[in-house]
This record gives sequence, C-alpha cells and structure tokens, in this order.
Amino acid sequence: MEVFWAKGYEATQLSELMTAIGINPPSFYAAFGSKEALYREALDLYLSTVGGVSVKALAETGNVRGAIESMLLASLDTALASPSSGGCLVSLGLVNCQEQHAPLRDRMRELRHHMTLLIRQRLERAIVQGELSADTDTERLSAYFGTIVHGISLQAQDGTRREVLLGIVETAMEVLKTPTL
Repeated sequence: MEVFWAKGYEATQLSELMTAIGINPPSFYAAFGSKEALYREALDLYLSTVGGVSVKALAETGNVRGAIESMLLASLDTALASPSSGGCLVSLGLVNCQEQHAPLRDRMRELRHHMTLLIRQRLERAIVQGELSADTDTERLSAYFGTIVHGISLQAQDGTRREVLLGIVETAMEVLKTPTL
C-alpha cells in the first residue's frame, strides 16, 4: 500500500513491490496474480485504514459543520501522512493513465464520486435535521467540498505546508457559516 501511495500505480515497479513485501516473483504471482490485483488489495487496505478516516469523520460527527470540518481535516492529515507527502491515494490515483489501466482509473473515479455522494447525503441529512435551509443546493455544495478534499491532496503533493492547508480548510468552512445557503 505504501509503495503505491508514494509512487502511484504506473510508476511502481514490480521489483519494488516484491522488495517491500519480501517475496520473489513466483511467490508474488502465486499470492496476487498481478500488479493490478495487488493494487486493488492495497486500495482496499487503504480505504479500511488511513483512507477511511475522513469518511468515518463525515458519518460520525454530530452536526453538519463539525462533520464537514472533521472530514476536511482528516483528509488533510491523510494527504500529509503519505510516504511521500503525495496526497490521498484515491484523490490522485490514476487520474491520467495508459489505456490498458482504464478499469483501475474508472474504479478510482467511482471512489472519488462516492466521496462526493457521501458528502451530499450528509448535507441532505442536515436539511432534514434543520441544520441547513431546505433550499440548500446540496449538489453544488457537495461538489464544492469534494473539490476541496481532492485539492488538498494535490496541494500536499506539491509541497504546500500544513499551515496553508489548514487555512484552506478554514476558508472552505466559511461556506457553512452563511445562514442562507
């Protein structure tokens, strides 16, 4: 997981994966079958551990403002925790790739869309609970916060300092201070 997270799918060499796992080529193919299969397993591990923290924060934090802020801060921490400060494995995973990796690219795209869907569902729940106005544009707002999540990863990959990323979160949260969303 950490090798893929640090280098990306296409830049990761099989020899690096085998070294990281501590196995030889026949054992690698017997255990995983292919680099793609191992990537899918690494992605599942990522989502169930460090990559799932932001989703958990979004789902488990009480009020909508706290939930969105916790999600953004967790995304920031994940982006900076990368072995290369390379951002989020999902946000930046296979955005552009060779055509033979299109199924993996599509999987990553689905995961990014799913995050936006989860944000939208949380915002819609806030409307039902009376935290947000009934006319809140949850589609636009969820796309906005999804863009912030992915942008934080890109900024982290480009070496943006934690303080600056915290400022981005603070600025993004101003949207939810407005009583007329």
